[in-house]
Amino acid sequence: MPNLWVDADACPRAARDIIVRAAERTHTPTRFVANHQIPLPASKWVKPMTVASGFDAADNEIVDRLASGDLIITSDLPLAMEALEKGAQVMTTRGETLDRNNIRARVQMRDFMETLRASGEHTGGPKGYSDSDRREFANALDRWLAQQR
Repeated sequence: MPNLWVDADACPRAARDIIVRAAERTHTPTRFVANHQIPLPASKWVKPMTVASGFDAADNEIVDRLASGDLIITSDLPLAMEALEKGAQVMTTRGETLDRNNIRARVQMRDFMETLRASGEHTGGPKGYSDSDRREFANALDRWLAQQR
C-alpha cells in the first residue's frame, strides 16, 4: 500500500481527524510533516514528523521521501507540482484532486492573485473550512483508499 503524506503545517484540524480515522481503519502508513509538533493519537499507522523550521523545510522533507504512487494531502501548489513530478498523487483538504491536467493553471492563478495583492488589491482569502468541505474531503480520501486495495 502506498504511503499517505500530510503537509500538516496548514492542515485543518477537522481534516487531520478524518485522515487519522481513515489511516487507522485501512492500516495506511501516514506521516504528518510539519515544522512544529502536531498533536496526534498514539498509533501504529499515523506518525508525526517534525522538521527544522525554515522556508519549505516540511515541503522538502516530503518531496525527498515521496515514492511514486504515494498520496500527499496539501493545498501548497508548488509542493503539489513537485510531488506530481515524482509520480505521487495529490489531494487538497477540500477533496480536490490536483494532477498534471490542472496544476499549471492553478499555479498560474495563484501567481496572478499574488501579483494583484502585491499591487495593493484586496483579494480576500480562502473561504473557511465548511461541513461540505469536510464531507467532500472524507469521501475523496475514502475513494482513494478503496482504490489502493
